[in-house]
Amino acid sequence: MTRIQTAKLPRVGYMAFPFRMGADGATTVARFEHIRQQVEQVLFTSPGERVFRPEFGFGARRHVFEPNASSLWEYAQNSLYGALAEALAGEVDPKTLQVSVGPGEGEPEVLLVRIRYVIAALQKEETHEIKV
Repeated sequence: MTRIQTAKLPRVGYMAFPFRMGADGATTVARFEHIRQQVEQVLFTSPGERVFRPEFGFGARRHVFEPNASSLWEYAQNSLYGALAEALAGEVDPKTLQVSVGPGEGEPEVLLVRIRYVIAALQKEETHEIKV
């Protein structure tokens, strides 16, 4: 009788963001947390901030003091979508990436960012709501 072994996906640790050292070396996180941290990096990194990737990032902080106008929110939404699509390529199903940017509900002084996507390898949907 032959026993068939099934293949399992290896458990890989991803470097945590922000980078920090623990007793066992660089701190690592699981895949879901790593993808969430990638989203945060895109949101809070301003274009031009990274020397070797000047186009990387959305720069959420610069949008906080913009006038509350729908045309500006559409521009911000499109630029965030583009930045996330590039940064998350291979991790998320690009057809499922949804981004909305605008004033907070009942809080017009708050920038509200909603991001929804499906992790490609696992078909698991994730949603993030971030107030800036």
